[in-house]
Parts: sequence; structure tokens; C-alpha cells
Amino acid sequence: MQQTFCRTFNCRERPAVHARQALRARPGRRHARGAPQVVAVRVENEEVSLGTVAPDFVLLEPLTGVTVKLSAYAAGAPATLIMFICNHCPFVVHLKPAITQLAREYQGKGVKVLAISSNSVETHPQDGPDSMAEDARAQGYTFPYLFDESQDVAKAYSAACTPEFYVFDGELKLTYHGQFDDSRPSKYGGDAPVTGADLRHALDCTLAGRPLERRVKNSIGCNIKWHPGKAPAWFHG
Repeated sequence: MQQTFCRTFNCRERPAVHARQALRARPGRRHARGAPQVVAVRVENEEVSLGTVAPDFVLLEPLTGVTVKLSAYAAGAPATLIMFICNHCPFVVHLKPAITQLAREYQGKGVKVLAISSNSVETHPQDGPDSMAEDARAQGYTFPYLFDESQDVAKAYSAACTPEFYVFDGELKLTYHGQFDDSRPSKYGGDAPVTGADLRHALDCTLAGRPLERRVKNSIGCNIKWHPGKAPAWFHG
């Protein structure tokens, strides 16, 4: 049993603070004008077991207007990569070119790749389907970028933040749930290069049919923007 979690940041506000500070903030506390607002939260997902079968789903791809069913899309593939991303989060924006490059590389090895945006359009219209289609076109995504309007898929996967990465084997059994690499946006203190090392290692091991050989590190990013009043019970943002 592997317990995973994502440290998440509200990317609309600055300055961000470390998760432990956010957990100490009292709910509803008013902040003096000009004082830094505590905006970062740490979210611990429900336990996710390696070997768990990917929940099936059918979601719309805004760019093409076509629906994608996971089980059909991934059929026959040696591995499948599912990414929870969005348009605006700086942690995602930081990785978009590298995500596009990695996806193309591993699609050439037979890996099925898809991305999902689950953010509430009610609170974040910039993450809506029209903007998703524009972003997919601008980034040159070679994989479906799907809209999880109900947020049921994010909840089924215990997804907490963007970006968040899941790797499944040829039987759609979970082999990896973690970060892209150690890189972070510079304004959040990051100075490591963007390499995709962690995700590449997970994909390479999955394709080779062997267990991971390095410690899994948790994703860090913006929390998924849940519909007002409909956050999952395990979300403590």
C-alpha cells in the first residue's frame, strides 16, 4: 500500500507559503490589509495501491468534439500515462513544453497518453473547454486533452493537484503516481532543470516490466479547483 499526496498551492494568490504554515492557519481568519495571505495547502490523498486498476471513464475532448473512453483508447498499449493538468496553473505552464516533448517520445514507444482538466469553470473560466482547445492547439499536444466537467474522474483517481501523473501498465494497473521531476517555477523557489526524470524512469520501468528503482516523490502544484461546496471529503484545502 502506497500513500500518496500532493502539496498544492493556490496559484491565483501570492506569496505562497509552505504547507505546514497553511495547516496552522485558522479557518475564516481575516488578514490585515497588505499582510501576506496564507494560500498554500497540503492535501493528502486516500491511499492508492500499486496494482490498482484504472477507473474507466468517457470524457469529451474539446479540441475535436470527440469523446474518449479510456479502456478503448488504451487497449493493446504496453503502458498508459494519465496527467491531470489545466491551462493556467504556473506549475503546469512551467512543464508544458517538456510534457509535450515527453509525450511525443513515449508515444513513439507505444505508450498511450492523455491529459485531463477537472477544474471548475464556475470559479476558473480560463480552464473551460474553449480555452482547453486553444491551449491544446497552441502547445501542439499530440494526445487528447479531456474535460472532466463533473469532476467525477478526478475524484475516482483521488487526484488533488495540477500537474499530477499516473502510469499504468498494459493491464491498466497502476505502476506510478508522482511527480514529473524536481523542477519548479522559479517564483516558487525552483532552480532544478526540467528533465522529466521521475516520470521517464517510471515509464521506462513499466515498459520493461520491472519495478521502479528510485523513491517516488509526490506531485507539487495548484490544487484542483473543486466546484463550490462539492470538494471531496478527503480534501482539506
